Amino acid sequence: MTPAPPASAGGSTRGALFALGAYLLWGVLPIYFLQLKPTGPFEVVAWRIILAFAFCLLLLTVLRVWRPFLAIVRQPRLMALTALAGVLIYVNWQTYLIGALTGHVIETSLGYFINPIVTVLLGVVVLRERLRVLPWVAIGIAVAAVVVIVVGYGAFPWIALTLAFSFGFYGLVKKQIGPAVDAVSGLTLESFWLLPVAVVQLIVVANVTGITLGNEGVLHTVLLLAAGAVTAVPLLLFASGARRVPLTVIGLLQFVAPVIQFVIGAWVLHEPMTPERWVGFALVWVALVLLSVDSLVASRRHRRGVDDVPEPV
Repeated sequence: MTPAPPASAGGSTRGALFALGAYLLWGVLPIYFLQLKPTGPFEVVAWRIILAFAFCLLLLTVLRVWRPFLAIVRQPRLMALTALAGVLIYVNWQTYLIGALTGHVIETSLGYFINPIVTVLLGVVVLRERLRVLPWVAIGIAVAAVVVIVVGYGAFPWIALTLAFSFGFYGLVKKQIGPAVDAVSGLTLESFWLLPVAVVQLIVVANVTGITLGNEGVLHTVLLLAAGAVTAVPLLLFASGARRVPLTVIGLLQFVAPVIQFVIGAWVLHEPMTPERWVGFALVWVALVLLSVDSLVASRRHRRGVDDVPEPV
C-alpha cells in the first residue's frame, strides 16, 4: 500500500490564496452592506437568501453537478442537517446585518474574534474533546474579556456573542455533514429551507416600510441584486482553499476578516472605542494568541508523530 502523495506546493499556495480571498471579502462586507442603505437589515437578508438560492441554481447548472445534488436530496439525514445549518446561518446573517447597519461593526468583529474560542468550547461541551492547558487559559481570558466589556462599557455584547455561537454551532453541524455535501449543494439547500422566511420578511417589510429594491436608483438596485453572488463567492473560495491547505493555516487566516472589520469600524466609521472596550478586545487578542500558539505546537507534534511512524508497504 503506497501512501497518498502530499499536496503540491503550488496547490497549497493556491489554497492559501483562495482562503485569503474569502476572508478579505468577508472583512470588507460592512462597506458593501452600508452602500445598501436605506434598505434595512431584514430586507437585505431576505434578498440575500433568495438571490443566493438563485445564484446557486445557476452554478449547479453551469458546473453540471445536478446529479450529486439530487443524490443529497434523497438522503433524509443530510436534508435535516442542511435545514439545521440553514437556521443557524440565518441567525448569523440576520444578526450580522443588524450590527453592520446600526453602527455596531466593531461588535461584529468582536464576534468573529471570539468565534474560534467558542468553537473550542463547543468541542469540549458537545463533542467531549479533551483540551490542553493553553486552550483552557484562552477560554478563561475570553470570559474575562466579556465581563470587562459588560461591566465597564455597561452593555451586554449580544451581537458579538450571537455571531460567535451561531457560527460555532453552524461549524459543528457542517462537521457532522462532512464531505458528503459540497459547498454549492450545501448553500443551495440552506437557502432553499430559508425561502419561506425570506418571503415572510419581504411581506412584513412591504407593509411596514416598503420594499426598496428598484426604488432607490440603478446603482442601489445593482448592488442589492449582487447580494447572492456576494454571499456565495466567499463561501466557494473558502471551500476551495480549505481542501488544499492545513487546518492550522485556515486557523491563522480566519483572523483576517475580523481585523479588517475592526479597522473599518474604528477608523473608517469612527465607532466609539472606550478604554473598557480596548481592555476587552486586548484580552480577546491575548486569548487568540495563546490559542494560535497551542494549535501550531500541536500541529508540529502531530507531524513529528506521523513522520516517526514507518510507511506502510
